[in-house]
Amino acid sequence: MPKTAGRLLIIVPAIFLVLVLATFISARIFSGKIEPQVRSLAIHYLEQHFNARVSLAHLQILLPKVSSLRLLWHPGSGIVAGVEGQGLSLTYQGRSDIPPLLTVATFQCNVDLGTLRQKHPRVARIALDGVTIVVPPKSDAPHPQNNETKAARDVIIDNLDFSNTRFVVLPKAAGRKPLEILLQELHLQSAGLGQQMKYQASFTNPRPPGRIQSHGTFGPWQRDEPGDTQLAGAYDFSTADLGVFKAIAGTLHSTGSFAGTLSAVRVRGEANVPDFRLKSSGNRVPLETQFDAIVDGTNGNTVLQPVHARLLNTVFQTSGAIIKREPNGRRAINLSVVMPEGHVEDCLLLAMKGKPFLSGLLHLQAKISIPPLSGDVKDKLVLDGTYDITRGDFLRDSVQDKIDELSRRGQGRPNDQTVENVFSGMSGSFRLDDAVMTFSRLTFEVPGAAVAVHGQYRMDGDVLDFHGTLKLQAKVSQTLVGWKRWLAVPFDPFFEKNGAGTFLKIQIVGSAKNPKFGRDHAE
Repeated sequence: MPKTAGRLLIIVPAIFLVLVLATFISARIFSGKIEPQVRSLAIHYLEQHFNARVSLAHLQILLPKVSSLRLLWHPGSGIVAGVEGQGLSLTYQGRSDIPPLLTVATFQCNVDLGTLRQKHPRVARIALDGVTIVVPPKSDAPHPQNNETKAARDVIIDNLDFSNTRFVVLPKAAGRKPLEILLQELHLQSAGLGQQMKYQASFTNPRPPGRIQSHGTFGPWQRDEPGDTQLAGAYDFSTADLGVFKAIAGTLHSTGSFAGTLSAVRVRGEANVPDFRLKSSGNRVPLETQFDAIVDGTNGNTVLQPVHARLLNTVFQTSGAIIKREPNGRRAINLSVVMPEGHVEDCLLLAMKGKPFLSGLLHLQAKISIPPLSGDVKDKLVLDGTYDITRGDFLRDSVQDKIDELSRRGQGRPNDQTVENVFSGMSGSFRLDDAVMTFSRLTFEVPGAAVAVHGQYRMDGDVLDFHGTLKLQAKVSQTLVGWKRWLAVPFDPFFEKNGAGTFLKIQIVGSAKNPKFGRDHAE
């Protein structure tokens, strides 16, 4: 064998061995770079996208069982690696006074290693567990100019699945409790770079407690003002227990749509409470509403645009606000109500214990207030307004009999039993506070008589205490029968005054079940 050929037989295998060894070493080096490359890409993306400082406690890349040579000659294309991480935290730039924007206990995803070399790496799905998202109140200070250019290598995440997630909106005023929602399930689906993401969510509302299913769109994320991030969608709020509030009770079901931002959202929808009741009375009545409201996520305050409602057969409109003024107190409810033609019996059934004692058409303008339930303030309903009742009818015979007798005597026909079931109208101004209805002005008229009184009706004890005046069309003698009629004739001039045949100072005491009418000698 020639000497040169012998050398080639030695050199060529040696070179091949060196090449194989170099390839293997290069492949091992390449595989070792995958983890820091993924870590660097993830941290850089999060820092740029959320304008935050990122810390990551642990990251592990789980490579599939493929040869190192394949990794080298086919650098990642079609090779899917698992990524597992723990202790992810995003802290707002320059904000040490508020909690981190995002904390994640654990997360995992699969990454096609071939996408790491693309301009926009793509991740099909990321699953996150034990997540807390914090949205700060909008800052009044101008944002510092950030001259850094946005990272060109934005990551496209097709799907995000959250579990055990706390969503917290911090209040603007110091000392107030943040709005906090626990989301059992949240799924986000990407529509492309810089676009809104579709979402589906399921969570429990804290107060009143109930299950909410929602879907819609979210984003894109506003890194300088997270509270300005757009949010829109529809919801279904079921089996909400109003009994957590001390003044009212019932089970609410509401559906509707909303649009706005994480800080302030406008909600339109309808709510039905088939068993609505005031705890002070306990009577259950169906309540249906169609509403338009603006909710401030930074403090939970709700401003109601005109709300159209139906209580039994009574239709009314209301507007106002549910506002927390005290840092650690509960919310105050302040509403204005306009009832153009309601039914008296419906309102009384809601407001008082037992069955209503009066029916009729009601025109009402009132303000409703439930004070904040903090400190020494009692849990109570406050009403303040004016009313006018027409076509009224007392539903208790004991009351109606008294009214019929008043009308007979007022017309000078005390024995005329054809005068019955009379009622012309009633009007006045009132205030309900701590189950006591105070009338600063109450007037009612029947044929032949007009009454103007003021006083109180205590609902909890069914106690009447009214004082005022009675004007009769008839003279005193004409209200009597038999020999008393003739005996009273000389006294008629003493009671004729103020344009009335008879003018008396009266009182109405006793109870609504058994009222007692008489002259008021104390006046």
